[in-house]
Amino acid sequence: MSSGIASFGVSVVTREADDTSLPGLLTQWAALAGDQTAINWLDYRERPGGTQTSWTWQRLDDRVTAVAAALRRRVNVGQPVAVLIDQCPDYVAAFLGALRAGAVAVPLFAPSLPGHAGRLEAVLRDCSPAAILTTSAHRADVAAFIDSTGLAVTEPVAVDDLPPAGAMFGKDAPVPVRPDDLAYLQYTSGSTGAPRGVMVSHGNVIANARHAIRAYQVRPGHSTMVSWLPLFHDMGLMLAVAAPLVAGVRTVLIDPFAFIERPERWLRAMSANPGTISAAPNFAYAVCAARVSDQDKLRLRLDTVTTLIDGAEPVRSAAIEKFRSAFAECGLRPEAHRPSYGLAEATVFVSASVPGQPPVRRVLDRARLAAGQAVPMAEGADGAVELVSCGIPVDQDVAIVDPETRRARGDGEVGEVWVSGANVGHGYWGQPEETARTFHNQLRDEEGAATDPRWWLRTGDLGVRHDGELFVTGRIKDMIIVDGRNHYPHDIEQTVEHAHTAIRRNNTVAFTVSGESGEQAVVLAELARKVSADDIDEAEVRVAVRAAVSEGHGLALRDVRLVPADSLPRTSSGKIARFACRDQYLADDQ
Repeated sequence: MSSGIASFGVSVVTREADDTSLPGLLTQWAALAGDQTAINWLDYRERPGGTQTSWTWQRLDDRVTAVAAALRRRVNVGQPVAVLIDQCPDYVAAFLGALRAGAVAVPLFAPSLPGHAGRLEAVLRDCSPAAILTTSAHRADVAAFIDSTGLAVTEPVAVDDLPPAGAMFGKDAPVPVRPDDLAYLQYTSGSTGAPRGVMVSHGNVIANARHAIRAYQVRPGHSTMVSWLPLFHDMGLMLAVAAPLVAGVRTVLIDPFAFIERPERWLRAMSANPGTISAAPNFAYAVCAARVSDQDKLRLRLDTVTTLIDGAEPVRSAAIEKFRSAFAECGLRPEAHRPSYGLAEATVFVSASVPGQPPVRRVLDRARLAAGQAVPMAEGADGAVELVSCGIPVDQDVAIVDPETRRARGDGEVGEVWVSGANVGHGYWGQPEETARTFHNQLRDEEGAATDPRWWLRTGDLGVRHDGELFVTGRIKDMIIVDGRNHYPHDIEQTVEHAHTAIRRNNTVAFTVSGESGEQAVVLAELARKVSADDIDEAEVRVAVRAAVSEGHGLALRDVRLVPADSLPRTSSGKIARFACRDQYLADDQ
């Protein structure tokens, strides 16, 4: 176990304000630098070239106060308040306003987000919000959605219509909060089952923001956060709200759909803001490499980008290399890329690659890795698999643990990743049994006795520490076990994606279903966007997939199904929802 603190050797933020809540920090920044910009909002809804709106620290503080004043008349301290707003500065004001009112914020999304109405309803039923915050543009749609669900919630509050609250609340003074008081519920994306609300305290989010600031070397006066990640996602909330508030740095905010429509917008924003720190899932880097034109690259200057966080899904070196090669001519430095690991149950951030160094990768024996051992192999050798390091933890402890015996495993041994630190959440909202099972664990010795009194978070992720670096190898629940042999699904998916040119990269899913002879593996693969089912021999593609998986993994597939692009179920954060894919497959197979 190691916190890895000494390995970073960076100074903590010099202007860090001394407060224990995000709204309290906002008030301090408004007093210290009220006329300086807190948020630049790049809006591409009306003009393809975008328009920029700026909010100062004072304006943001005033808007947050107005939201808090309105909520104090509607909800009690500690009650959930849902935020159903599209990506914009009003979202930030609504979220922080709920915290300033002493409520428990629930960062969500507007009902207009395609394909996620069912998940939104499930989350609202789970948290039973006392109020819902939205904007005037979406108030009617939100009200209609709430009516359709039958939820007992008062009329949605449009935060952009609220009158100024003035400098003081009067009898509605801001509610003092303690570090252990709940700040918000971070609902998991649902990629491995039903969404659950992680209870994040004020102390959790402040601690984790400071971890991230230290790991990514955020420097007030030099750093700028640039983010298109959804604000209802844990990484988006940390990057665009929590860390900037703790460090006192500016955020450049972009809508996720603006990035999806034209990825170069994200790169242009980074180019225009020296000292950029940004983040994205691994697929986004591959998308940029594939879709940003040579003409667009001529306008990019990426030599001032300091940090590109790569997380939220398995990090693949091929995507990193494509991105690096595509934008090296724009001045992008290899060491700017920072593979990282985190999860909502730990607020978000757990570990990151060492600053100033390119991503670390290891080539390992695939079969030995599936059997629980990290054994190096020569690159290109048969049976080799490449992993990218997620670095080392900062100001928290990580252990690799045998999930059955709960004993810590040694270097080079695969086990479950356990985390302990001030950033670990308080549990799942309304689920005491699952909370105890996930958050209240202790390491054991060979006799089964607890080795220390601390609680540890069981992440459900499998990992291995090799040469001091953390490598995440997969999820326990996702593991494909056929005929007594373990297979990592993302390893199989990568083989499938290279089996035939008709298959769309980063858009396949592998899982198991029960059959008469036991568990059997199934693959669903999206066809490439430019490929029509009429232009290919699907039987040929399926044969190629079966042959590649058989040769590379010694695994016979029960079924290979080719589906249109963008048809696989996804979570609200854009990841393929493995369990939903399996459920859909079984339903179609009836």
